[in-house]
Amino acid sequence: MGDVIRRRRFLQSASALGLGAGLGSWDRLAGVTPSRAADFAVGPDAVRFRPEIEPVVRWIEETPRDRVFETALVQLKAGLSYRDFLSGLFLAGIRNIKPRPVGFKFHAVMVINSAHLLAQASAMDERLLPLFWALDNFKGSQAQDVKEGDWTLQKVDESRLPKPHQARAAFVTAMEGWDSDAADVATAGLARSAGAAETMEAFWRYGLRDQRDIGHKAIFAVQCWRTLQTIGWQHAEPVLRSLTFGLLDLQGDKRPVAVGPYEANLANAKGVREDWTLGKPDLGATRSLLATIRYADPEAASAEALSLLNKGVAPASIWDAVVLAGNEFLSKKPGIISLHAVTACNALHYIFNASGDNTNRKLALLQAVGWLPAYRDRTKADTGVGLDALEPIPVTAKGEAAVAEIFDTIGKDRDQAARKTLGYLQAGGSPALIFAASRRMIFHKGRDSHDYKYGAAVWEEAQLASDPKWQAVLAAASMHYTPGTNSPDSPLMRRAREAVAGVLG
Repeated sequence: MGDVIRRRRFLQSASALGLGAGLGSWDRLAGVTPSRAADFAVGPDAVRFRPEIEPVVRWIEETPRDRVFETALVQLKAGLSYRDFLSGLFLAGIRNIKPRPVGFKFHAVMVINSAHLLAQASAMDERLLPLFWALDNFKGSQAQDVKEGDWTLQKVDESRLPKPHQARAAFVTAMEGWDSDAADVATAGLARSAGAAETMEAFWRYGLRDQRDIGHKAIFAVQCWRTLQTIGWQHAEPVLRSLTFGLLDLQGDKRPVAVGPYEANLANAKGVREDWTLGKPDLGATRSLLATIRYADPEAASAEALSLLNKGVAPASIWDAVVLAGNEFLSKKPGIISLHAVTACNALHYIFNASGDNTNRKLALLQAVGWLPAYRDRTKADTGVGLDALEPIPVTAKGEAAVAEIFDTIGKDRDQAARKTLGYLQAGGSPALIFAASRRMIFHKGRDSHDYKYGAAVWEEAQLASDPKWQAVLAAASMHYTPGTNSPDSPLMRRAREAVAGVLG
């Protein structure tokens, strides 16, 4: 039986993981797709979005948190599209949530694409669940922003806009000088005068430059680009202005310099051989670099990556070490810092694959390697036996029952659940069933932005792994953070179900 058929059967089985009770009303959302809300007044100094999306943003902004699900359902029932719902939610965060620090309440913005990625891979009757979670998350962050001063993205100072042919140079000068005011108008000029790929190439450099905010700057840059690819580049200007403001956050530091091995890696990038992308896969090199990351400082780890590239090792084998190291830190010392060793390096990996600039691509790889020791030191993660030496535990059950056993084990012993996952996959089990179950757990039991961010990142990295061996190991490692069967259902999802029943029932 193929993975697709098995996955369909698994998702239709409400008892497999103890999920689905009372979810029948969600089925009605499969055919619900929005009307435009009446236009609302906008403050004269606030940035205003395009007329086709401004009304959607406004009802999201104006609706009280305890009524927002019902309002969203009315809008969806009247014809609001998934894309416009996603657009309005993202742009509401852009206008209302201050991107300094890049994190905390600003996760209302940075989680949107992760929620979307998980939604797109899910069954139709669950596709709106992540957006409903993100909607409530925005309302919470909006309230917090009000308490902290009620920041709003303002209009551009049109009098200071650079000429179109000078916009890119003005942007680079402002970003290099950490000049927020000059960078803001330069960003607007660049967004208006250059194409999407050209504009983002400039942003990639500054997204990967600085490890402040535990890597959130790279994550923010990637989330903006990926969300804009879904909602449309026509919304780019305000999004990129928010991004610029976040990228130049110094967290109160009076030194306008990058945190991390950026300067060293600028020099390292110049030393990479010309045909560096033509290297050969090397499992031994992956293990060797993983061992180096466990004890070396950022500069030494980056230098080792440079050496491997120049010896003919494929970049993919180095990325395997990066991804394994981040997940290894998380498995040994679960927490916010170690989790960002995964999500920030996932963002750098995305920049590596998205960029068309040779230096940016080298920097993304070298920075990923160099950032990991900083995460290791902050978490004080044990550097003993690692994921590359993970021993499998056989699972006697088969198919859906085996997956159910694994997720039941999470609540008792996460290490054992990881080893059972590895045993299940090495015996021919389906990675698709593991990740389908993980998504359902996040949808129904997730309580934090990081559940979505990590779930999307580890699933994506497993698909990018250069060897099936590492895909299985990453799936196993994910059991150290994924909610298990015994985790309580999210009260938010229970409230969402009640709203669906009330509006559509």
